[in-house]
Amino acid sequence: MSSRRPAPARTVVHLLLLLVASVIVVDALVGDRGLLAILRARHEYDELSASVTRQRTENARLRETARRLREDPSAIEEIARRELGLIKPGERVFIVKDLPPPQKP
Repeated sequence: MSSRRPAPARTVVHLLLLLVASVIVVDALVGDRGLLAILRARHEYDELSASVTRQRTENARLRETARRLREDPSAIEEIARRELGLIKPGERVFIVKDLPPPQKP
């Protein structure tokens, strides 16, 4: 019985093939177009899509506010009363202050 060992050249070829396969697998995972890069890009895409949706909603709200201010005089009056504290001629302003609760003896 002779036990045949693979030739050293054959072993070297197997090791080289294993090394090349390992490099290909690592590159597929972490390379420029690897799995991790794809996952990062997908996450960034989702964040940007959500941001665009928020911005579109805000744009619609601002357009509606601008339309109301152009077309509805009561909207301007509401803002003038709320933010500037303006009143109409003949109106009286009453300032009601909270009193502290009566203290028990």
